[in-house]
Amino acid sequence: MGTTTKDHAELSDIFNKDEDRVNWHDETLWFVRAKRDKAAHYIPEWEDLRENASQIKDNVLSNLSQYLISFEEKAQKNGIIVHWAADAQEHNKIVHQILTDNGINRIVKSKSMLTEECHLNEYLEHNNIEVIDTDLGERIVQLAKEAPSHIVLPCIHKKKEEIAELFHQHLGTPKGESDPIFLTAAARIHLREKFITRKAALTGVNFAVAETGEFVVCTNEGNADMGAHLADVHIASMGIEKIIPKRKHLAVFLRILTRSATGQPITTYSSHFKKPRPGQQMHIVLVDNGRTTQLSRPDFRSSLKCIRCAACMNTCPVYRRSGGHSYHTAIAGPIGSILAPNLDMKEYADLPFASTLCGSCSNVCPVKINIHEQLYKWRQVIVKEGYVDSKKATAMKAMEFTLSNPGVYKTAGKVGRWFMKHLPFTVNNNINSWYKQRDMPEVPKESFGEWFKKQNDDK
Repeated sequence: MGTTTKDHAELSDIFNKDEDRVNWHDETLWFVRAKRDKAAHYIPEWEDLRENASQIKDNVLSNLSQYLISFEEKAQKNGIIVHWAADAQEHNKIVHQILTDNGINRIVKSKSMLTEECHLNEYLEHNNIEVIDTDLGERIVQLAKEAPSHIVLPCIHKKKEEIAELFHQHLGTPKGESDPIFLTAAARIHLREKFITRKAALTGVNFAVAETGEFVVCTNEGNADMGAHLADVHIASMGIEKIIPKRKHLAVFLRILTRSATGQPITTYSSHFKKPRPGQQMHIVLVDNGRTTQLSRPDFRSSLKCIRCAACMNTCPVYRRSGGHSYHTAIAGPIGSILAPNLDMKEYADLPFASTLCGSCSNVCPVKINIHEQLYKWRQVIVKEGYVDSKKATAMKAMEFTLSNPGVYKTAGKVGRWFMKHLPFTVNNNINSWYKQRDMPEVPKESFGEWFKKQNDDK
């Protein structure tokens, strides 16, 4: 991800060629969004929880260095080995070195969007380390040699028949067998051997508690627990923004996380890791990778409050109908579109424009990130920095000139109405990207200005 030469619009066109896939992708994610709404409705204090979570995260961002130092001190006292990584490359080297020092060349890994961001799998495989993703969705896309398309539902873009074919090729299941229960059972057998024989396990981190030096991993499959408890070496990769001040604050975040993500009351497994068991090594890698840069941007710092629930993806009309891979970055959707330009403004300049600015993402965000406002602000920054597509820049300048000159605006309106009425083919053609997916509106008989003037003249 992140190396494509195609932008969101071009990649969306590829996804949209399969209309049936687009439709069930859209419907399934909206179903998850509806479950979120029902789950929130049953908690009278839901908005209070959102406000509390938002304020706790604001406090964290304002005192991040202190909380990180406190966490490191407590974690080390607990017997956890703490590492610091300035960027993705340093994170990958640290993980590789830990494995090398322990003579390990095969690991199991649970879901971790940070390792996707750092491209850890590719790095380790290039260095002859076998990586097995143990989250079922992650394992499916790994077998397909694809990146996850969604934070919580990594293979939401895959049909069960496609998964059946992957399992037939790689796991030896009967050809054409697409029953989900059968495929899940086959995956359990396949992964059980990996858990038992691998000496190292890597997990992500949902929350780290500065007060106690512990970290919490939330899963529905228990794969993180299987890997961490059976392995001799447990490595946890964590973005530095995942800190919360006190253990009691988990009561807020654990109540909003899964309800926002899947509509469940709580994750099936919420596992606390505080110290290694006797004979085990436990490492945690604290990763910056552009986060302090984002923290220094007043307009965008609150994006670091994100708890990776994907509620913004499930509700976004653009994401639902363009697919996660169209965002060509590890974290897709609205939240990814305000995080990615911070890492590489030029490469991800298209993403803030992949939005209707409808505000639905901000409405469902459990920590009240003003996502749609940040998308709009990124557009302004990207245009000023000169990273916008030349055709779009030209069109914007033309619109700026037109809208700032009343006479030109009125004339353009009249000309446009005339062409749409008498020469509709000049507008209704494939050159006009709006026309491809929409019916053009009926030509108005008069402009609003003309109508308004007439009303005043009649008084």
